[in-house]
Amino acid sequence: MSTELERQAASLFTVGFYGKSVNDDLRGLLARGVGGVILFARNVGTPAEVLELNREIKATAARPLLLAIDQEGGQVARLRAGFTEIPPMRAVGATGSAELSRELGKLIGREVRAVGFDMNYAPVLDIDTNPRNPIIAARSFGRTPELVTALGLALAAGLQEVGVAACGKHFPGHGDTSQDSHLELPTLPHSMERLEQVELAPFRAGAAAGIASFMTAHVIFKAVDSGHPATMSRAVLTGILREKLGYDGLVVTDDVEMKAIADNYGVEEAVLLGLNAGVDHFLCCHTAQLAHRAVDAIVGAVQSGKLDQETLRGATRRFQAVRDRYEKPVGSAEGLSVLRSREHQELVARILSGVDSSVAQVGSDPTEVMERIRVERERATRSAD
Repeated sequence: MSTELERQAASLFTVGFYGKSVNDDLRGLLARGVGGVILFARNVGTPAEVLELNREIKATAARPLLLAIDQEGGQVARLRAGFTEIPPMRAVGATGSAELSRELGKLIGREVRAVGFDMNYAPVLDIDTNPRNPIIAARSFGRTPELVTALGLALAAGLQEVGVAACGKHFPGHGDTSQDSHLELPTLPHSMERLEQVELAPFRAGAAAGIASFMTAHVIFKAVDSGHPATMSRAVLTGILREKLGYDGLVVTDDVEMKAIADNYGVEEAVLLGLNAGVDHFLCCHTAQLAHRAVDAIVGAVQSGKLDQETLRGATRRFQAVRDRYEKPVGSAEGLSVLRSREHQELVARILSGVDSSVAQVGSDPTEVMERIRVERERATRSAD
């Protein structure tokens, strides 16, 4: 049986799993006390099946648990068949309408809530300033901080208005990179003045507006901290986000299994650096063994005095505040009637009317590379054995 310290440490993680029902890996992590579960395309069947899976997960946990999804729209949308097709945010940005973006946020929120999700890792608040960016591109609302701020915050407000926690990403800005952090660790050389004027603008406004959470970028910002990516940088997360922007909400990492982190740090080092930098919650999306190791690392660090108990309490408090506000029981099948409703279809049609078809092209999901990385790691592990 888990100790109180283990449960507290485990609550700082949202984990992924494989399959369309609760498997032994997930059951073990739920028993240990993880705070959330994220679903990917690999877990998604029909809307009714997603609803039943989410009900099974919460029943297995038998305690409050945040269920999360990446439902940005466009190329990053886990819920497709049976759900309203959400256009890329670049197409939403082309409308220039904060009102339409807010209505779209409510649409997305109603549909993810209908199948039991409490949190949506959206909107992208990165600014599309680099045409060679391999990971953001059409996921961004546009090329100016003013447009991204107005429409990004409107979409977040729409999500939260219908009771779904929003998550602005990727702090302090992934829009100008030419590298994919799923595959390598990007570095940005911009001055602090440039960051203030461009990248930080949407996050500053999001902090003032009380967005439920921000997700960190696995990117080195040389002007702030040349040695650590933002996810592990106290200068970035505490110095800028907490102190300069005054944000006391939930700070979530991008997946710690991405190669930007995994190829440069062990998971144990990553989570301890992250906590001391100002992270509250970690995504560990693919490998149960790594999630267990990360929990063990936190427990051991507290017991040895390497991690301050107050740091752990602060992270737990911020996560629980979001969980207490947004976590709800999974609804009934009757709620599925909202999916692909005429109202929702008409809203998408309004957004796309007058938008050039090239702007509305979906493209491939840049996060699907993680499945290939997982398979390669498993193969390497078997070869080593």
